Amino acid sequence: MLVRTASHPAVKTLEGARIAYTPLDFLYGRSRNYDTLVKKIVREVKARAKSKDVCYCVDGAPEEDAAARILLKGKGVVAIGGISKGAYLASAAQLFEGYTAVSAFELQESALALPLVVYDVTEDIVSEVKLLLAEKFGDESPAVYVNGEKAERGLLYEADRRKYGAVAGIVLPTVSLLEKKRFTFEDFVAILKRLRAPDGCPWDRAQTHESIRINCIEEAYELVDAIDRNDEERMLEETGDVLMQALFHALIEEEKGGFSVTDMLTAVSEKLITRHTHVFGQDQAQGADGALSVWDKNKMKEKHQETFADAINDVPEGFPALLRAQKIAKRAEKGGWDKPSIELFERKFREEYGELLKAYQAGDGAQIAEELGDVLMCVVELGRTVGAECEQALLDTVKKVQARYTAYEALVLAEGKNVHTLTQAEKDEYYQRAKNASRN
Repeated sequence: MLVRTASHPAVKTLEGARIAYTPLDFLYGRSRNYDTLVKKIVREVKARAKSKDVCYCVDGAPEEDAAARILLKGKGVVAIGGISKGAYLASAAQLFEGYTAVSAFELQESALALPLVVYDVTEDIVSEVKLLLAEKFGDESPAVYVNGEKAERGLLYEADRRKYGAVAGIVLPTVSLLEKKRFTFEDFVAILKRLRAPDGCPWDRAQTHESIRINCIEEAYELVDAIDRNDEERMLEETGDVLMQALFHALIEEEKGGFSVTDMLTAVSEKLITRHTHVFGQDQAQGADGALSVWDKNKMKEKHQETFADAINDVPEGFPALLRAQKIAKRAEKGGWDKPSIELFERKFREEYGELLKAYQAGDGAQIAEELGDVLMCVVELGRTVGAECEQALLDTVKKVQARYTAYEALVLAEGKNVHTLTQAEKDEYYQRAKNASRN
């Protein structure tokens, strides 16, 4: 008989019954971490089982012991159930509802939800356990600390101030939505559903896909602006707002019997897997460009785009003009059109500019607009040639113009002059001063 550890009080039962056993405590000192310990226990049990039948005893239920779970996958292995550690802790904490039970050694890779029972807590790892749980649920979450037959209520941040014996753990009970300090994705969905409920918020209940469609664009632009400003606090806020818009539309569909939030998450997860076949499949990709080619190939396949024209016509019409133009030009190149180059740009630009000039001299408004569009498309191709995003480049320049004019006007007014009565020489001087100031 092998016993995982002789430190557990239940081992005294074996001693009282005069049953011989071999503790595996010696493996603990030889293991760098929990995973190594599990592997060594499995090897030790299997090695001893080669010559005779072996009984491997664990504290709690077999499924709560990582080594036992591995051993049970082998042939001829039989499990004899015991009292669950999770059930014992839950009962001690007077938790009489469905709960999630997890070993303290397996918190990192486990899906955690309240109410939660954490067993195998020891003083060696309790600090790490506290940090993991606090990140998920907040360090002021109510907790029940069980040590043997003693159960005490407190708050989660006290976890590393407690004593833990052979039978010990932490139980986190259910907390109402209004009492929570940290929220999960499920909480987020629950809040939105509450707002859309019959007795929820009248404004939220009244919204439709159409009434809030522009909000998606506004929130996306606000997030981009926060990114451009490198403002982490605003990014934190705006990423949540963008997510909220997506969830709001999914809940509207769910309410009317369309797709659900789970359908949405399933679709995007499947897309990430099926388009990254160089990660989850057999395709090969060298560098970012190679990965993008694999993505584009899989995207066309999934969208049933049999021609490059299908891909070109799939670019959303709601995109800003420069962004849409650059994406269409890129897809046209994949479909066989000329690859952009400086030489091609110079030739095409002179040609299109000449046509714009003729239309202007003729005073043909419609023709002027058409030819201006051709000139702008040439500039888009130039952006692709030099590897720049035209939309972002123009936005950056617009911001630069705003800053320079603000500085320009401030200089003029500070010297008691009128921006409308300056000579050209004065305008040039003030502009240069504003330009120099904006660089500093």
